[in-house]
Amino acid sequence: MNWNDLATALFGADHAVRADGVFLSGTGQLDGRTLAVIGSTDHAAIGFDLALRQAQAVLQVVADAPGRPILLLIDTQGQQLRRHDEMLGIHRAMAHLGQCIDLARRQGHAVLGLVYDQALSGGFITSGLMADACDALPGAEIRVMRLPAMARITRLPEAMLAELSQTNPVFAPGVANYVAMGGVRRLWQGDLTEALRLALADLPAADERARDGLARGGRRLADTVIRQVLSA
Repeated sequence: MNWNDLATALFGADHAVRADGVFLSGTGQLDGRTLAVIGSTDHAAIGFDLALRQAQAVLQVVADAPGRPILLLIDTQGQQLRRHDEMLGIHRAMAHLGQCIDLARRQGHAVLGLVYDQALSGGFITSGLMADACDALPGAEIRVMRLPAMARITRLPEAMLAELSQTNPVFAPGVANYVAMGGVRRLWQGDLTEALRLALADLPAADERARDGLARGGRRLADTVIRQVLSA
């Protein structure tokens, strides 16, 4: 689903979400309440400029519309792999984006991520995974690292990782595996406006991803380790 069809399905044809290149921003109305919409499209690579632009949009909502819910529409191929962006400090720009989303949450803004197409690597980590919760459309593609790259980093045989991916969601791409791990809270089915309404109504008061991962069998130790660290 392209971003305009999605915005129309969520808010009606009179929505005020606009694309400027691969950058999405604007507002939509839900039950008489205005939502800020920020995101990307066309499998955008999140580079230095786009990360700062999204961060600026988040800060603008915090400054101009206290308490306004923020919907992050996610379609990204991950971070921009260019020397230019690396030299500018893409790691800092992406960290800044994550910090701005965290600031918005701490300032009372409900922040909901929605993966509507593709979510890869750092572009997903610093957006949807920084929100109060992240949901997805059933046809979304989500992964952090391909198995060949994971094999190079871990120095484990790719065949071993491929075998592990058959039974352990941590090693496997796909939206269903991210639901199992708790990274994605739920898949939206049917009426998307109703799905958005329900998603905003029951946003968790605290990060429940590790707890969801334990309950769903996708991450069996994360919640236990977190609790042990916090109680130490």
